[in-house]
Amino acid sequence: MLKAAARYEEVLAAFSWQVPQRYNIGIDVCDRQDADALALIHEPEDGSVRRYSFGDIARQSNRLANALLAGGLRAGDRVGILLPQRPETAIAHVACYKAGLIAVPLFTLFGPEALEYRLGNAGCRALVTDTERLPVIEEIRPNLPDLSLVLAADAAKDGGFFRSLSTAMEQASDRFTPLDSAADDPALIIYTSGTTGQPKGALHAHRVLLGHLPGVEFPQEFFPQPGDLFWTPADWAWIGGLIDVLLPSWHHGVPVLSHRMRKFDPEHAFHLIAKHGVRNAFLPPTALKLMRQVENPKGRWDYAMRSIGSGGETLGAELLEWGQETFGLTINEFYGQTECNLVVGNCASILPVRPGAMGRAVPGHDVRIVDDSGNILPAGSVGNVGIRKGDPVMFLEYWRNPEATAAKFAGDFLLTGDQARQDGEGYFWFVGRVDDVITSSGYRIGPAEIEDCLLKHPAIAMAAVIGVPDPLRTEAVKAFLVAKPGVPADAGLAAEIQQFVKTRLAAHEYPRHVEFVDTLPMTATGKIMRRELRAKEIERQDRS
Repeated sequence: MLKAAARYEEVLAAFSWQVPQRYNIGIDVCDRQDADALALIHEPEDGSVRRYSFGDIARQSNRLANALLAGGLRAGDRVGILLPQRPETAIAHVACYKAGLIAVPLFTLFGPEALEYRLGNAGCRALVTDTERLPVIEEIRPNLPDLSLVLAADAAKDGGFFRSLSTAMEQASDRFTPLDSAADDPALIIYTSGTTGQPKGALHAHRVLLGHLPGVEFPQEFFPQPGDLFWTPADWAWIGGLIDVLLPSWHHGVPVLSHRMRKFDPEHAFHLIAKHGVRNAFLPPTALKLMRQVENPKGRWDYAMRSIGSGGETLGAELLEWGQETFGLTINEFYGQTECNLVVGNCASILPVRPGAMGRAVPGHDVRIVDDSGNILPAGSVGNVGIRKGDPVMFLEYWRNPEATAAKFAGDFLLTGDQARQDGEGYFWFVGRVDDVITSSGYRIGPAEIEDCLLKHPAIAMAAVIGVPDPLRTEAVKAFLVAKPGVPADAGLAAEIQQFVKTRLAAHEYPRHVEFVDTLPMTATGKIMRRELRAKEIERQDRS
């Protein structure tokens, strides 16, 4: 959708949105592609390699769409997808979109409480998962009355509460007529962390993929180009893996590499890039920082990257210089959020990259610095990052949460919750979060969900969670805890609590730092003042 040019202004002037009234993601990324063209290279953990054509994906997604509808689902029903990077994950997404079902991607490291809330809040009628995750599903299934169909990959036969995914698909036809959906019809719910209450489900329409395209093409240096092949270590349960990499690549008929890393291994990342001829990548800043620690990658692996995009945290000059030295290219930073993604970015071939800047508005997106009422502020002012309403990439609403949806907007703009300034040349510079969201290893983590989990521990009376500076992760989660009377607040209890959160929520959400305190700072109405805890933490670090 972006036309290459020598200057940013020329690209901006030549761009116009092309969003048809009728549009279906599944048809776009699969059925309209060359059936014989390579769609997916999958390398499982054993190092073997399997290749799938677009025709393979079309037939398998048709079978799954038929199986889901045969299981009693109808257009508009929600389907949880609890799988790592593997072919079945992509097939499940395409099947849902073709059938008019709403996909709900779920992170495989979520514990029972995190999964139960999301599956329950979305009212998922079906779940596509694997045998590894069946025990936790069995544990929470009695609390999920809407969940009537569980399909398990890797299961050789049906079980007591689940069906074998492969058996269900084998019994279904590989012919299917996709739903003629409108571009504004709902397609996807991605849960995003907030500072108050439980996570919110950002409901996106089919058009969200089209809205993402300029924001992918821009930082990936006018993607696609001949020979491109895309990879990211980011899980496809996140918007960064799913709609920054997988689906836009397939829209353009470009193959994608899939590989599950249980824990990011920087040396293995170089190995994968070289082995499969990866040309384009989305690499979160934490991944780049870890890869930077690998010795002599150019001498050890034969790779030829064309473009690398990164987002979630600001890249510094040293990381940019390392990217030039290691890959022979400039890593392009981009910015967005689950509700309205990839709206600001860099494209080094036509824009000078300024270390620390998020870039300029991606063509097609009207991004401004506004006050709390949605009024545009002059250049140089610090204010809210706002995106004008009507943007194709913008979410429809928060699922079953009209109050939170209304609070997200002011005047003509969606407010991201981030503070920034825009200089006289149009570059955006990040200042900080308006709320208490923690940015750690590329994840945005809401403290409320962690605090709620901590309070379920029998030894804890009160809890507050903040982010503290971390050289590798940007921020790390720190918990301030008031123990119940008579409970010894020692290192053993701290370790027990860390494991408690890790197994119930997710590994990336557990508090890496725990401090026991006698009291927590509170407002007159009983709200925890996290800003005071952050201020004390900064003061403490300044003294050290």
